[in-house]
Amino acid sequence: MSSKANENSGFRFGPATGVGSMPGGDAREAAKTVTGTFEGPESGMPYLPELPARGPGADMIGRTAGMLVELYARVEPSGWRLGDRPGRDTKRARSWLGEDLDALEEFTQGYEGPLKVQAVGPWTLAAALELRNGEAALSDPGACRDLAASLAEGLRLHLAEVRRRVPGAQVALQLDEPSLTAVLRGQVRTASGYRTHRAVDRQIVEATLRDVVGVHDGGPVVVHSCAPDVPFALLRRAGATAISFDFSLLTERDDEVIGEAVESGTRLLAGVVPGTDGRLSDPAGSVMGVRTLWRRLGLHPGLLADAVAVTPSCGLAGASPEYARQALAHCVRAARSLADNPE
Repeated sequence: MSSKANENSGFRFGPATGVGSMPGGDAREAAKTVTGTFEGPESGMPYLPELPARGPGADMIGRTAGMLVELYARVEPSGWRLGDRPGRDTKRARSWLGEDLDALEEFTQGYEGPLKVQAVGPWTLAAALELRNGEAALSDPGACRDLAASLAEGLRLHLAEVRRRVPGAQVALQLDEPSLTAVLRGQVRTASGYRTHRAVDRQIVEATLRDVVGVHDGGPVVVHSCAPDVPFALLRRAGATAISFDFSLLTERDDEVIGEAVESGTRLLAGVVPGTDGRLSDPAGSVMGVRTLWRRLGLHPGLLADAVAVTPSCGLAGASPEYARQALAHCVRAARSLADNPE
């Protein structure tokens, strides 16, 4: 078992959780829904909701840009661009994060158990944030290094703030890396759209991720991607305790790396519940694919409930508030079905 997985083997993720984003713009309502659905180790892991519908600064990239230390970003027509001083957009991002933390603190009084917070990982950030020339930070290795160092410092401060506000929580950090596969394959488009940035060397990608994962010293780190071809083996080597993914995008090509991940103690956060409005199947039906995968891998059914947590396939920002509540509750019921009938 890898040392990181071993270190965190005492951490209980709980049987279900969400990915991060929620619909609407009411921080108190979102926090109330999440903490009411996931009340701790028996039902699942609550998390700090993200509400991108509020606009720039509440979106995934802007929110994390607001956490950076000594680097600042502002909104341009083409997206978020790095600048030299904090402006209105940075202040707005920080204000919304503060509002979200206030709401979380209100609904976690006396709470003891796992709690997840999310931020964009270094490579998706480098693919999304623009330099002054309008190209992605990804185009400049020095800028990528500076960005990762700034992110690491910002995350250290953010984690300390969450622990201060919810002292009974065991905090898990989730890094969102939906662009990671595109970065590794040289598929991130340049500003013109006519070319792509060259692929980043896998060892550099892994080392940078390891450094950022390392800021949560001794704590569990989840890496999330709802893109196809998640690089499970690379994430495991970089120290991820758990990997969160859209289960519907798996192919049998992924079987071997998933089997290795489970056997090394890596937790799987399987996105099996649709993230946008639709008819939900019965809870047992939602996790049927997970049981099938387990049988195909020849893994012991008794491991299933400990190795897998059930989540929506991606964030719930595009769902209606009513569906978002149903989807999270459905994750808890589906996880119960998996624990009660692993075979």
